[in-house]
Amino acid sequence: MNSGQKNPALPPTYSPAQIAEALDCSEWWVKEQARRRRIPFIRSGSGYRFTKDHVEEIFHILEERPDQGNVSIPQATSLRQRSQAPSDGPVVQLRARRPRRARNAA
Repeated sequence: MNSGQKNPALPPTYSPAQIAEALDCSEWWVKEQARRRRIPFIRSGSGYRFTKDHVEEIFHILEERPDQGNVSIPQATSLRQRSQAPSDGPVVQLRARRPRRARNAA
């Protein structure tokens, strides 16, 4: 990701296209994440720009860690487990409907 900086005293910045290439995603996705403030960036006259620190932080944001299911630490619970509150009511079993074309044919 060489940015071809004009002033060597300034830290290099990278374009959304360069970030997209490093992440193996589309330039549109990088711009959309910046627009929605999901990843750090610098807004300049030429659009979104990213520093080396921004790139490292983006990698940390997108990093996936192994599931802690095999770890016996009580605090290691996933978000999915924390978000499911125990309910006092009955459990309803959901059933999928038959597709419309299958209902009309029968």
